[in-house]
Amino acid sequence: MQIHPSDNVEVRADGQKYALRAIMCGESVIKYGFPIGEACCDISVGERVTPQNLRSRLSGLGDWAYFPGETAPIGIKEGFFDGFLRADGEVGIRSELWIIPTVGCINDVAKRLAEKSGAKALTHPYGCSQLGGDLLTTQKILCGLIRHPNAGGVLVLGLGCENNRMEDLKHLLGDYDPARIRFLNIQDCEDEMEEGMRLLGILKMLMKADRRTSVPISKLRIAVKCGGSDGYSGITANPLVGRVMECFAEYGSTVLMSEIPEVFGAEQLLLSRAKDEDTFSRVARMIRAFRQYFIDHGEGIADNPSPGNIAGGISTLEEKSLGCVQKAGKVPLCGALDFGQTPAEDGGLYLVNGPGNDMVAVTNLAASGAHLILFTTGRGTPLSSVVPTLKISTNTSLAEKKPHWIDFDAGRLLDGVPGNLMTEVLFAHCLAVAEGKKTKSEENGYYDIAIFKDGVTL
Repeated sequence: MQIHPSDNVEVRADGQKYALRAIMCGESVIKYGFPIGEACCDISVGERVTPQNLRSRLSGLGDWAYFPGETAPIGIKEGFFDGFLRADGEVGIRSELWIIPTVGCINDVAKRLAEKSGAKALTHPYGCSQLGGDLLTTQKILCGLIRHPNAGGVLVLGLGCENNRMEDLKHLLGDYDPARIRFLNIQDCEDEMEEGMRLLGILKMLMKADRRTSVPISKLRIAVKCGGSDGYSGITANPLVGRVMECFAEYGSTVLMSEIPEVFGAEQLLLSRAKDEDTFSRVARMIRAFRQYFIDHGEGIADNPSPGNIAGGISTLEEKSLGCVQKAGKVPLCGALDFGQTPAEDGGLYLVNGPGNDMVAVTNLAASGAHLILFTTGRGTPLSSVVPTLKISTNTSLAEKKPHWIDFDAGRLLDGVPGNLMTEVLFAHCLAVAEGKKTKSEENGYYDIAIFKDGVTL
């Protein structure tokens, strides 16, 4: 297994870290060539490194400087895939019927309509008793999903008395295709099932004309996400995904990454890829704002690794973050996106606002226009976004244990399968999914959304 020359720990077959040499109390523990914290007691050669003898150094709002680093090229190749070209020039990789409630109290109506029509109901608990910025976040996320090009038709389902008023949502939505996006407040009709099915029937008729056609690969927006990690996440799956993202960037595709707390401790590495100083400043502000969010709630910014992550071999947030940012490879950092905001132009890496929580993160990525999410996991999860979510295991034992969850086994890298071959195969797999190949989550019928909440509930 490859070890950086400056590393003083190594990952062994059990996924845990062990000291390569004696490490003194207060000395930096180095993995991936970067410090992942400091020893809080003397660590002897061969001793396992754990949260009991390693502590994070993270604190405060952070201080980073603009030092441009090496980046991968963008848009140097031309290629095509078969997707659904929309009236506004956007491209979808699916043509699905979605029902999006404006408020949680009508979730069951949305589910009944979905069962009868074959639609997906994107249910959530919010939209009422919310105020100010918290309500606006819900609206931005819902608008991002309503506009998503993977939906061939959308029924926006409201109650009629909620804080998330249909009129406000339409205003925030801006220009939209009235043929493909329909609205219904169910307090306004006598039989909501009859009227809902009527509107869904109209949308289904329109969608019958949808056909795949050849479109540029540059139109693709590919998102990357870490699930529960293990000691191999930053060695197998995450760097593999990073190389695949570099391949997509060569065709001019856009890469989306969220999980801002899982950038904490690896900010300088990520920010060194900013295309210019203005981009550096905008992304740094977003990261600092999320650090401030932790501080405002009285939480330490290093309090991230979950029990599952720790059991898998992750000891500090710096360690998880340094593995996490590898998923974007060396794709140039081109901007920061707020909730529901999509990139202004194709190509490059964009950091999407939001936490590391799996359900919230995949929702934020979908709301920012991700067509497909590459989700790395060392622990395994059935969770999927409403857009195709391709699960990539960090180790082969997980892929063998959960073949109905895992789409691609990156653990084969540990068995000597060449990295360039694995990159080619995973890149081809992604294009196949873009052209209609179902992910394991799609075969299982799994999808969820969860909306970020940080405000008063009335």
